Amino acid sequence: MTKIDPYLHAVLLLHGSGKEVTAAHIASVLKSVGAEADEAKCKVLADAVKGVNFEDLLKNVSFAAAAPAAAAPAAGGHAKKEEPKEEESAEKKEEQAAEGLASLFG
Repeated sequence: MTKIDPYLHAVLLLHGSGKEVTAAHIASVLKSVGAEADEAKCKVLADAVKGVNFEDLLKNVSFAAAAPAAAAPAAGGHAKKEEPKEEESAEKKEEQAAEGLASLFG
């Protein structure tokens, strides 16, 4: 199982509960579960996610998780790929942006 950074969980928890994502709030969430919070990492993360549209990001993550299941029938050679190239490039850009954000937590 892949380990997901607790700082990322704190950010998602704050966003999901409608709270502002700040360094102090991230640290509070981590401390509430008994983890030690690195104040510098909390500050960098809070600054990094300012202006991030979490709704779009989470939709893309859900889409990426569903994609392998949808691609499975294509392995048998029965399904044709009919996606327009424009959507592909937009999806790739969004995936690259999500990967860049994810690298902050790794």
